Amino acid sequence: MFTKIVVALALVALAASAPSQPAYGYTPQPTYETPAKYDFNYAVKDDYSGNDFGHQEARDGYDTQGSYYVLLPDGRLQKVAYTVNGDSGYVAEVSYEGEAEYPEYKPAYNPAPAYKPAPAYKPTPAYA
Repeated sequence: MFTKIVVALALVALAASAPSQPAYGYTPQPTYETPAKYDFNYAVKDDYSGNDFGHQEARDGYDTQGSYYVLLPDGRLQKVAYTVNGDSGYVAEVSYEGEAEYPEYKPAYNPAPAYKPAPAYKPTPAYA
């Protein structure tokens, strides 16, 4: 009987010493009370492939301002400047630099065929 009481007390002591939260490092969800604040930019200019584009953006709370640009296939540079302020939504202003150029199409892999008149055939009698 004495051993049963000792085992029961040991189990109660073990249960009382168990942690109240799981042992795998649970942390409560973060609260996002501070407004977002960041600033970033990047640019790519590759003369070999003709790529030219970039983006920059700055945010402080609910006020966001930024711009991006890209070189279009027709040679113009398209620029977009935008703002987002609270519930106003995305407001963009698009502009272009340069003139569109459309060079004459010359396929390099399939040159224009040289047309020749069809050969004249001399009809042969059906029953010779």
